[in-house]
Amino acid sequence: MYKERKIGVVVPAYNEELLIGPTLETMPEFVNRIYVVDDCSTDKTAERIDDCTRKDARIVNIRHEINSGVGASIITGYKAALAEGMDIIAVMAGDNQMDPAFLPELLNPIVSERADYTVGNRLINEKFRANMSRWRFAGNATLTLLTKIASGYWQMMDPQNGYTAISKRALETIPLSQIYTRYGYCNDLLIKLNVFGFRVINVPHPARYGLEKSGIRYSSYIVKVSWLLFSGFLWRMKNKYVLMSFHPLVFFYFFGSIFTILGFFGGLYSLYEKYILMNNVLFVHGGLALLVFMLGMMFVLFAMLFDMQQERAGGWY
Repeated sequence: MYKERKIGVVVPAYNEELLIGPTLETMPEFVNRIYVVDDCSTDKTAERIDDCTRKDARIVNIRHEINSGVGASIITGYKAALAEGMDIIAVMAGDNQMDPAFLPELLNPIVSERADYTVGNRLINEKFRANMSRWRFAGNATLTLLTKIASGYWQMMDPQNGYTAISKRALETIPLSQIYTRYGYCNDLLIKLNVFGFRVINVPHPARYGLEKSGIRYSSYIVKVSWLLFSGFLWRMKNKYVLMSFHPLVFFYFFGSIFTILGFFGGLYSLYEKYILMNNVLFVHGGLALLVFMLGMMFVLFAMLFDMQQERAGGWY
């Protein structure tokens, strides 16, 4: 146990025959259960897990018969941990990328009841992200901004980081069956946590890259997750600010979005009138479009400000 808390660690694994062994072998002694979820690997991952299971009685070996995605693997692990009464459940990837020495840093804020969900932060300084490629950092930064808007956690620094820990009560509250099952699950999980008022804390730790190969291709991943975040944002607005309570920021977002779009396309049409139709009305129509665009942006920024205030207000504590 860790400070009188039962600790479970979920380890999702897909084709990790080279690294799943070192990941499991270096798990801290205070961890009560290790839920290894093999997502229908096609290499020797299952054999490596079996070898580790014979050596370590804490390992619970779970296998998906159909490849379901990393999110689905983590949800399976979460459910198994809840069934065995774990108080805090962490996630560590099966590629040995997450240093177990930093696990206590993720657990401490939950133990002290300062948060219900902690997320590793590799982006806080250049030293910590020294081994991260520029392309990966740029993609990560783009998704971080989109996730801030969608989730309402404006202080979140590295939401793509899979090194996390979550409290039992948070997992028992959020709808696990509705979490996105593939890459993007971590972003979707944040949206669900925000609606139910759980506090989230960033935990700095250095990036660690070695033999693992990332399955994420940011060129397509950003497009796919952007739609997930947009639909999640609408879901959060409806549930948090309309159904569960009420806040006028939904009107600011709604009218701000309409005015911004109208102003943008109005500006394009005024340029069309000027240079294609040769109508000398750019000053009038263009000025009106700019005014509508600026009004829309002001509404959107006010909505974001109100959302930030709600984050500072907190939920459970």
